[in-house]
Amino acid sequence: SRRGAPRAPGKLRRCFSAGPCPIETSGTRSHFAVTDTPEEASWSAVVQDQDGDSVSVSLCSPPDARIGRYSLTVETSTGYQGSSYHIGSFILLFNAWHPEDAVYLRDEDERREYVLSQQGLIYQGSRDYITSTPWNFGQRAPGSQRGLGRLMGTLPPPSTPSWVPPAAPQVNCNDEDHGVLAGRWDNQYEDGMSPMAWIGSVDILKRWKNFGCQPVKYGQCWVFAAVACTVMRCLGIPSRVVTNYNSAHDTNGNLVIDRYLSETGELERRSRDMIWNFHCWVESWMARPDLARPSYDGWQVLDPTPQEKSEGVFCCGPAPVRAIKEGDLQLKYDIPFVFAEVNADVVYWVVQNDGTQKKGTHSSVVGKNISTKSVGRDSREDITHTYKYPEGSEKEREVFARAEHETSSLRQGDGGLHLKIKLSDGANNGCDFDVFAGVNNNTATERRCRLTLGARTASYNGTVGPQCGLKDPLNLTLEPWAEQRVPLRILYEAYGENLTQDNLIKVVALLTEYQTGDVVVAVRDILIQNPEIKIRILGEPMQQRKLVAEVSLVNPLSAPLNNCVFMVEGANLTDGQQVKQL
Repeated sequence: SRRGAPRAPGKLRRCFSAGPCPIETSGTRSHFAVTDTPEEASWSAVVQDQDGDSVSVSLCSPPDARIGRYSLTVETSTGYQGSSYHIGSFILLFNAWHPEDAVYLRDEDERREYVLSQQGLIYQGSRDYITSTPWNFGQRAPGSQRGLGRLMGTLPPPSTPSWVPPAAPQVNCNDEDHGVLAGRWDNQYEDGMSPMAWIGSVDILKRWKNFGCQPVKYGQCWVFAAVACTVMRCLGIPSRVVTNYNSAHDTNGNLVIDRYLSETGELERRSRDMIWNFHCWVESWMARPDLARPSYDGWQVLDPTPQEKSEGVFCCGPAPVRAIKEGDLQLKYDIPFVFAEVNADVVYWVVQNDGTQKKGTHSSVVGKNISTKSVGRDSREDITHTYKYPEGSEKEREVFARAEHETSSLRQGDGGLHLKIKLSDGANNGCDFDVFAGVNNNTATERRCRLTLGARTASYNGTVGPQCGLKDPLNLTLEPWAEQRVPLRILYEAYGENLTQDNLIKVVALLTEYQTGDVVVAVRDILIQNPEIKIRILGEPMQQRKLVAEVSLVNPLSAPLNNCVFMVEGANLTDGQQVKQL
């Protein structure tokens, strides 16, 4: 049921209650008689039909009624005698169509996309090669709704949109609170499902409910975000999955990500601060009366991926997107953490052989191409402008001043030497390919430098694996205003066995000038492209008729692929179950 809308038929005098200790003053209990006209500001029941001893009524809730599971009791009275009957329960949802609801969204196309649509796209890949993964949110599927009903039973008493924070962390299980998903990032998924294998939320929620609310194995950021999006849409809250490329994970709150490299470009020491190739979270549309700032109503960041604790639990948000853009870091919830994800500085330190550290010059990389699915179309919408002002602009300087943060890009010059990593052609799985280090001398003097260029397999959360390419240190003499390109061949035989399911190779280049000792650093993540899976419908699709489709893939490798499985899922097509076909 949705707030502010008529409810299912019932009989006579009604009593609603919710939570373990329902009381009328908290809005978790309401007691009222059947009347002839509905009440807009309170619970009411109106006679719809009467047939002999049977009376049918419709129920109407106020637009600010608390959200959650309610029990329903009918009271009857005849003369001096009365009886009370418990006849069931229902879950009251938000109503994005009602102007007085806290999640009211004005545009009908957006309501259809962010509340009703069961299909969507989640963006992955890399900043330079963005890919999309279809996802079956399936919020109206019976499995999702039964899962939501069970999830509601594990949460605190129902409430207004401020109830949302407990719902988001409930998607992860790090707080040992019967969460839906367990996360894993080490490529060891033998006792569960690889995060890459999921293509919808329904199967996850059904497994969680059917196995006694035990965490489903395994998820990563896009899976956590997608399941949370399903739960939010199920509750009637307009929601969408958002992807931030080159996303910073700042653990100490200083808005700086320090990375330490050896003189050969290898990671010298590990740090809890990371740069994720991409990171997904959820945006949900709601009012924030707790902030008393109407300009911060609207899209709120909710991140269910367990990264850091917030007020004692693994969750993040809701954080107003507008407050992130304005650098207003003092408001609730977790705005500094999200601000760092899209704005933190990345500082590369090159550790010399004698142990000294040299700060490298590196172009800004954090918070790029922030993406979500377009309304009504299977295309990408870039929403970076909703999170940050253009880099180098006066507004950006004002925001950083408000946030008491000055980026290195605003206070550090580049010395006239520029370094960039380029890809020759597409990097296809099973094939060798070339990358190039492009070096520019943008000064009027000759520069003598040493270039190091190397590549390693990597995961999307920033961890790196074995080396798969290395160019011996090369001495370069750069004429004034000159450019040089240095190639590095990356062989399939070197990366194939060590490639993770994220299909990423991280290329690092170091350019050191002999005279000054200044170091320029360039980093690029190369996405290795898998062959396309093709779907062909056989015959003409018709309602209520069996549908046959052909799914095909061409193996690009020189070796056979064994024990392969196609995973197929679709809303109202497979009943939320993944169809596996050898």
